[in-house]
Amino acid sequence: MSPTRGWRWAHVVLAVAVIALVAAVVAVAAVLTHGDTSSAQAAPEHALVTVNPGVKPVSDSAGLPTTAGMTAALALPVADPNLGNVSGRVTDAKTGKQIWEFRSNVPLLPASTNKTLTTGAALLALNRDERVTTTVVAADQTTQSGVVVLVGGGDPVLSAAPAGQETWYRGAARISDLADQIRKSGITPTAVQVDDSLYSGPDFAPGWDPADIDGGDIAPMQSVMIDAGRIQPTTVDSARSRTPALDAGRALASALRLDPAKVTMASSAPTGRQLASVQSAPLIERLRQMMNASDNVMAEAIGREVAKATGRPQSFAGAAEAVTSRLSGAGVDMTGAALFDSSGLSVLDRLTAKTLDEVVQAAAGPDQPAMRPLLDVLPVAGGSGTLSDRFLDGDPKVSSAGWLRAKTGSLTAINSLAGIVTDDSGRVLTFAFISNDAGPMGRVALDTLAGTLRTCGCGS
Repeated sequence: MSPTRGWRWAHVVLAVAVIALVAAVVAVAAVLTHGDTSSAQAAPEHALVTVNPGVKPVSDSAGLPTTAGMTAALALPVADPNLGNVSGRVTDAKTGKQIWEFRSNVPLLPASTNKTLTTGAALLALNRDERVTTTVVAADQTTQSGVVVLVGGGDPVLSAAPAGQETWYRGAARISDLADQIRKSGITPTAVQVDDSLYSGPDFAPGWDPADIDGGDIAPMQSVMIDAGRIQPTTVDSARSRTPALDAGRALASALRLDPAKVTMASSAPTGRQLASVQSAPLIERLRQMMNASDNVMAEAIGREVAKATGRPQSFAGAAEAVTSRLSGAGVDMTGAALFDSSGLSVLDRLTAKTLDEVVQAAAGPDQPAMRPLLDVLPVAGGSGTLSDRFLDGDPKVSSAGWLRAKTGSLTAINSLAGIVTDDSGRVLTFAFISNDAGPMGRVALDTLAGTLRTCGCGS
């Protein structure tokens, strides 16, 4: 398949996915509005919505918006004072031509749109089917001591849930499987230790707020965790643990019917034979979950996978260097970039709208086919992830819901969006907007700015 044909096919698939998802949202909305009526016999009070999804491929003949037309359309929304210190860029996906920019070379705090870079670099550096392996080994070669060591392999989303019970993360490896394999290995376990030596450097990034642990946004980055450090595994806003690796060891001890209070951290690398192993979900599934939920812990772990693949230390600095280098090698302009983590939670991070837009454009354009899955893992406006409740106001006929996909970014007085949209003529555009020092209606103002791209009719 040629690069150009590959690009066209990618967007046909994208169109199918978006339209199908909008149909699903309509159906779900009906249930949420009227309640669960699976056993009800009463006739509906009004006609039911008929959903007719279909394939709507991108038109090769759709006109390219002009800079003058785009500038006129965006002049009012970009001037909204609620946006504060704002920058942005809009590009034609097919040709890579810049259509519009506003201070796009000014480095600003990107918040979670930084995850777009982590995802792009991961797709370039790793196989999309890549899995992370967690092992248990005997502490020594004799195995007579019965001490087993849980060795962190960089998977933060192991689950302690019993077999058959749903976990927070789809496809997560299970502590119960490790315990079953240990019992079948011939060793009688007497104690559990944890080896978290895979990661180097500090476990908390510069620019992170320790209060965000209790707030549920992050946990200390250690090479093995349970449910990304969530204390309440299935609660969205659960606080995170300050000792995630130790918690994982305690979960294994409990599964082996040992005293979890006696779990310790290994003082040196174990030398015994491997007793058990489990693997994470494939990279593409983990990226989808990370991007849709804007999961900071997953982003940091995946950043370290990129670091490992490029021969760098598995640390905050090593991951940031690996992401920057891999994208720069793919032609993305990293001028002005200063990254201190892979998630965008650090208040020290800086990116330009130009860099963010170029990452999305690389995925949408013809030259980096390995990055195309990035488009598929972006949340859908009004349909999924962190955009599920946005772009739903106003006239549905001109709404961006279902037509726009983007990674969101949100911190205090910080809002950002980086993604892709099909305009009303059928032209695919990539965009990035960053708003710092935003006002109380900053997010609404940003959505208005991005939503204009769908309906501007910027041909003149």
